[in-house]
Amino acid sequence: MCGICGIFVLDGRPLLGEAVIRKMTATLRHRGPDDEGVYVGPGIGLGHRRLSIIDASGGHQPIGNEDGSIWVLLNGEIYNYPELRRELSRCGHRFSTSSDTESIVHLYEEVGEKCFAQLRGMFAVAIWDARQRRLWLARDRAGEKPLFYGITREQLIFGSELKALLASGYLSREIDGQALSDYFSLGYIPAPKTIYRATRKVRPAHYVVASPSGIRETCYWKLPFQVVEHRSEKEWCERILSGLEEATRIQLMSEVPLGAFLSGGVDSSAVVAMMCRATPEVTTCSIGFLEDEFDESRFARRIATSFKTRHFERIVRPNALEVLETLVWHYDEPFADPSAVPTYYVSKAARETVTVVLGGDGGDENFAGYERYYFDLLENLLRRWLPLPLRSHILGPLGQIYPILAGFPRIFRAKYRLQSLALDPLAGYFNSISLFRPDEKARLLSPDFRTSLGDYNSMSVLEEHYSSADTDDPLSRIQYVDMKTYLPDDILVKVDRASMAVGLEVRAPLLDHKFMEMVASIPSSLKLAGAESKYIFTKALQSLLPLETLYRRKHGFGVPIREWFRRELFDFAYEALFGTDDEMLDRKYLQKMWHQHQSRQADRSWCLWTVLMYLQWRKTFCPASGQHDDHALASPVAEATL
Repeated sequence: MCGICGIFVLDGRPLLGEAVIRKMTATLRHRGPDDEGVYVGPGIGLGHRRLSIIDASGGHQPIGNEDGSIWVLLNGEIYNYPELRRELSRCGHRFSTSSDTESIVHLYEEVGEKCFAQLRGMFAVAIWDARQRRLWLARDRAGEKPLFYGITREQLIFGSELKALLASGYLSREIDGQALSDYFSLGYIPAPKTIYRATRKVRPAHYVVASPSGIRETCYWKLPFQVVEHRSEKEWCERILSGLEEATRIQLMSEVPLGAFLSGGVDSSAVVAMMCRATPEVTTCSIGFLEDEFDESRFARRIATSFKTRHFERIVRPNALEVLETLVWHYDEPFADPSAVPTYYVSKAARETVTVVLGGDGGDENFAGYERYYFDLLENLLRRWLPLPLRSHILGPLGQIYPILAGFPRIFRAKYRLQSLALDPLAGYFNSISLFRPDEKARLLSPDFRTSLGDYNSMSVLEEHYSSADTDDPLSRIQYVDMKTYLPDDILVKVDRASMAVGLEVRAPLLDHKFMEMVASIPSSLKLAGAESKYIFTKALQSLLPLETLYRRKHGFGVPIREWFRRELFDFAYEALFGTDDEMLDRKYLQKMWHQHQSRQADRSWCLWTVLMYLQWRKTFCPASGQHDDHALASPVAEATL
């Protein structure tokens, strides 16, 4: 795993020198502590920080072709590079290293922009073509590896993290109001937006090409749901196991210690089972918590014992104050998923033993594992059965007043279900997954900020993908939406930043694109069978995993933020939320949420955490003075202890 960055001067003028590139790469040192590389040519500067995994001695980047007309930067791993290398060698290309990055150099020489569709892996790639004066920026299909860019009149600036772009000194830090509005709905900022108006994310499965004549973005892959194959359950189970075994096997390549995250849940246990099929010794890593509500360590130990892995476990007591500054710095923009805290701790624990881990990310999105999919299916059935006037004029309004009548925390689920039933399917889904529902967000945001947004609606983020899904199946459409939004912009961002903070590479066999394509062709009724989620995946694993693992209630990777706001975080959070005014937020509504939570009228911890992470981000990266604080780009000193 690595960090990449660079500047392309669009009019071809020379750069001032390599100092600015080295300043950018310095912000990415945590992503690549083993090596640094810089290339500067007419109108181009490329920087690289390396975490050495493959060809540790010879894989220095940037890597060029024989005459220096093509240069490549890679963050990630190309799992099919041995096959590409053999084919390219037969075509006459000569290799000077054993790295996967060099295969991209010669593949681009051979097929041009078609090269990205031939890569199997997780990657963010930059290719500089000096002859054509073109810069290519590409991102893997699922969005495992990040890539950002910003454009001025003179330059295109890119990097693995936003802080690298900011370090160039060429980009404004003006906040994108629509992106911030999206954040308060979703808890993350969806691609291609970033928190800044001046910067954008390269979207998963896309590449961007920049030249003096302009900039073009192209989608090179789309997950196909339209072709549904009807096979027996036995056939699907065999195909699932075969596909996952292959996806896991090809991701075991490494010249450094490799292991697996093991939570004891179905997905991570399935990956460990496949690793044990492919290699005689497997290292597993997990963390445990003192609070039984969040502790899964005993389940992880049972799987480790069952497969005789070399198991490492750390018992931790998550401390938000201890890691908050570190997390805000690493995530670069507001990010509200509190499971970033335990993800950071488990990454830190794993890094004591290994440099690469395989994880179970993607199982819930592929096989409909989230509880909300069942409720969405149920709501869609009720929409068919219940007349629209009943839903719109009775159930919807009842949802608005129900909490006041009930006055009990658990009513919030009923409240939102009633509200969603009054809406169309997509609006109902958006309402159910939003951290701040539309009516709540209107109260949270200040009048001036709401006015500046005009008629902008954050649901448009989902609409774009909902309408472009090549299926009419309701569950498949929602899965597709999540794979384009929640998966790459929340789940994979969480894992990438938390693991890269400690120099750990995380791979996800369940997100291998060939495996995903196969799973997409499974009928949705075999993924969500009534109220049973991940039905066919669970059935496929019955011969490998204990029934207790397969059928115990799903356990989220959480932390006790509900009580944090009433104890450890009380003073800190109160000062952060109310110590200074923020022109984007309505202070009175914040106070109301705070009172509801502290008086135990309602659990408002997720909403309070969302606001807190925004305010801490703004304090770090957008000082009130309006001056750019370059000290914010330096890594925080704070270290979390296990």
